[in-house]
Amino acid sequence: MSNLDALGSIDSRDPGNMYGAICSLPDQIRTAVTLAGAVAIDPNTFGGFHNIILCGMGGSAIGGDLARSLLADILPIPMAVCRDYRLPSYAGPDTLVIVSSYSGNTEETLTTFDQARAKGCRLYAMTTGGALREIVEREHIPWTLLPGGLQPRAALGYSFVPLMLFLNRIGLSTFGPSSFTALADFLEVRAKGYALSIPSQTNPAKQLALRLYGRIPIIYSGPSVTDAVAVRFKGQINENAKMPAYTGQFPECNHNELVGWKIIGAFREFLRVLMLRDGEDHERVAARMDIVGGLIEKQGVEVIDIRSEGADRLQRAFSLIHLGDFVSFYLAVLNSVDPTPVEAIESLKHELARLPWTAPSGRS
Repeated sequence: MSNLDALGSIDSRDPGNMYGAICSLPDQIRTAVTLAGAVAIDPNTFGGFHNIILCGMGGSAIGGDLARSLLADILPIPMAVCRDYRLPSYAGPDTLVIVSSYSGNTEETLTTFDQARAKGCRLYAMTTGGALREIVEREHIPWTLLPGGLQPRAALGYSFVPLMLFLNRIGLSTFGPSSFTALADFLEVRAKGYALSIPSQTNPAKQLALRLYGRIPIIYSGPSVTDAVAVRFKGQINENAKMPAYTGQFPECNHNELVGWKIIGAFREFLRVLMLRDGEDHERVAARMDIVGGLIEKQGVEVIDIRSEGADRLQRAFSLIHLGDFVSFYLAVLNSVDPTPVEAIESLKHELARLPWTAPSGRS
């Protein structure tokens, strides 16, 4: 299916309605603003800590990556994202641990949650239910109940906005409710140009999907604002389109990965490079992107520049994120795969469940 303008009904291609979930991002953001405002937060309880750790995996962790990136020059203390079974050794009573698990049953996250409780860390959680909900309700830990029924990656508005507004309410973020209301309005307008009904000739998402079809995308970004965006872009292509994609980051890639572009050979026909550009890129980073893009093009590999748009860094980051979401959906259509299921992940969980181990509290 290479003609994205002759799809007719997509129900048979998208029975899980991933397209609807992608389109719902503006509404998710608006709902999340309301949910976050309804949670009782005492700023005095969440003061005096020296570092922040967000514990999560996959779609439940990407919100933490985005927050860390967007607030890098605003946060007065370090923030890390833990994707592990082990909490960093420095975590303790002076650490704020934010636990994010959409299902509430993510074994890595529950394991680090146990460790955080044992270490006396300050705690805040976000989930739809599961074992995590049981624990936070039982132990009266502040938390936000997220709407369920989605794949975690399709619930970014729910996992990101409450986190950012929690940080805002305790004095660590400048992005308040009005910023997210404006973001929802901004994305709603942009999404109309990516819709199924808009032909490829004037639809940037369809155009990019067609350019990436049958190729392996390599997504380059700068070290701030777009770094976590590139990870999200890659993950959506992986999970929705069921195809490989990889990321690299300037200027670090200029000190190692750049050399690997010298001998491409027959691989050139299978590769496409995306350069995620942002107005806050350091001038030397922007120059490096220009130079490296030219070097890669000389190897016969197409380089596609994608520039962020918007009134602030929040809008600019999400202008790229939402585009990537739509692109991943159209790639799924081109690849003739259902974008919603993630059989490989479920198979891995099934195999892991057969192995003996000490499960975290609240799980059998």
